[in-house]
Amino acid sequence: MGLQIAIAGAGLAGRLFAWALSRAGHAVQVFEAGPGPEPRFDGQGAAAFTAAGMLSPLAELDRAEAEVAALGWRSLQLWPQVCEALGVRSCLQTQGSLLLAHRQDLGAAERVLARLGEHPELGRAQSLSEAELQDLEPSLLRGPRAWLLPGEGLIHPPGLMAALQDQSPDVRWHWQSPVNALHAGELQLSSGARVAADWAIDCRGLGARPQVAGLRGVRGEVVHLSLSGHGLQRPLRLLHPRQRIYLVPRTPDSLVLGASEIESEDRSPVSLQSAVELMAAAHSVMPALAEARITRLDVNLRPALPDHRPLSLAEPGLLRLNGLYRHGWLLAPALVQQLLLHCGLASLAAHEESCTAPT
Repeated sequence: MGLQIAIAGAGLAGRLFAWALSRAGHAVQVFEAGPGPEPRFDGQGAAAFTAAGMLSPLAELDRAEAEVAALGWRSLQLWPQVCEALGVRSCLQTQGSLLLAHRQDLGAAERVLARLGEHPELGRAQSLSEAELQDLEPSLLRGPRAWLLPGEGLIHPPGLMAALQDQSPDVRWHWQSPVNALHAGELQLSSGARVAADWAIDCRGLGARPQVAGLRGVRGEVVHLSLSGHGLQRPLRLLHPRQRIYLVPRTPDSLVLGASEIESEDRSPVSLQSAVELMAAAHSVMPALAEARITRLDVNLRPALPDHRPLSLAEPGLLRLNGLYRHGWLLAPALVQQLLLHCGLASLAAHEESCTAPT
């Protein structure tokens, strides 16, 4: 017999939990502060909608711990099964990603590669000649140094977020229903109502304050571009002494460029400085972007903890998942799966596989 499950938050983690638990036969309700399931693009909605959707565990070793990369490879094994079950396999691409560096910035690149080299068990960067880069990505400028990170890729956040909600018909979604507090077996709504359940699951992001101590928002800004037949096949990161720029092909005619990382909870529109720096950096490796059109400037806050590690907590009648920082799409499946299996509630995967990285 299924259990009663109450989930606070309808971001990526909340939707993954809801989808998996409802498929396992549990009675699931989701309570969300936002007005509906669609993206808002006003700085107020789920950070998952703003994200570019890069799945780059090896590249994240530049700034994250090896644990993050290992969890990322686990997610990369789960995502194909999730997408297949949802009927949106086209939302996932795993042809690898690229690291690029201009010749004057090779010092920054060498530091990143040295960090990656400390963990060969998690995969290796493959150096590319100019000819090899041109064969892989003809739209990119000749000249920058390049490395291929096999097995990495990207996912389409709006498509996956919509599919997770659409393919959960038995879930009861409660919009405009913020949760003030969450305890084992109970949600306390801002309206004063209490919702009892066998399991309460907290995926509120920044809405979990003050219950999750130390939680803060880190501002991120992205640029959406339209360029018919741009030709870019793989996501790329441009290594720079001051910041890491990424460029992600969303469709054959659109790209997402980001992402600033600012210690601020300001949700105001994208600044001129951020937009200019991002676009100039991208244009420096992909000249055709000179003719791209800016379709949207987006901003949001990533929920983060002081150590930049995720909070994943399981107690009788209570699960918490928060603080995924810049790694939401990379880590969410692996962390959700860990909690579901630990409590014996459900599984995201049709079958379990060992976690291995490509070599």
